[in-house]
Amino acid sequence: MTKVVDQQLLSELKVRANHIRQEIVKMVTEAQSGHPGGSLSAADILTVLYFHVMNVDPENPRMPDRDRFVLSKGHASPVLYATLAEKGYLPKEELATFRKINSRLQGHPSYKSLPGVDMSTGSLGQGLSAANGMALAAKLDKKPFRVYALLGDGEVQEGMIWEAAMAAGHYKLDNLTAFLDYNGLQIDGEVDQIMNPAPLDEKFRAFNWHVLVIDGHDLEQIIGAIEEAKATKGKPTMIIANTVKGKGVSFMENQCGWHGSAPNREQCEQALKELLGGME
Repeated sequence: MTKVVDQQLLSELKVRANHIRQEIVKMVTEAQSGHPGGSLSAADILTVLYFHVMNVDPENPRMPDRDRFVLSKGHASPVLYATLAEKGYLPKEELATFRKINSRLQGHPSYKSLPGVDMSTGSLGQGLSAANGMALAAKLDKKPFRVYALLGDGEVQEGMIWEAAMAAGHYKLDNLTAFLDYNGLQIDGEVDQIMNPAPLDEKFRAFNWHVLVIDGHDLEQIIGAIEEAKATKGKPTMIIANTVKGKGVSFMENQCGWHGSAPNREQCEQALKELLGGME
């Protein structure tokens, strides 16, 4: 699955991911609200999608044949907003308005208010169904675009996910690629202790999905998995990405308390110092 990827590309993506992580920390701190843990864990996946894979154009955010992205775990909106800002959909200065009154950057993404957002999300379990609809529409209309979705591991405890999984397999949606951000933690603790969804690879295969398991912070593995998904015919692909909640910030890593807590100013400074140090 893993293929040799140009080292300059990997270096550029690593820098992008680091910028996105810095912005996540800053915007959640400024708002004193938000979900940093699951945003930091997904930063590498969104970086590869938006800066290497997806056919999107910030200057024409609604172009009909653009690839679509659905952030099914909508509470991780900081990673989407930071990625869109890094890509040029909005000024980075606007990130400071996150979760403030009249801001376009509310706690959950809104399709109507922010160009670059393809689906309003937040109610867990619904994003995969929306992605199914987009992928099925593309097939019916004979459009070339692909659909990508990002799910949370706590989110797959929702029953609607499995109805969507069954439908995607039934309709052979090979233009749909879903990522499962498998950091193992949800707001109340360890996922497998609250409602164990494992073995997820076997369950998705049973619904006629092509399933891959990767390190969700290894950019080369992410790229290879997406290329394999694009080459897979007759079934959708689920990429189970093993990740670390709070990735990149030592005191946030693997701590479920940072699922929905904001750092104070001192913690923010420490986090940014660590992230900047990671680029040396």
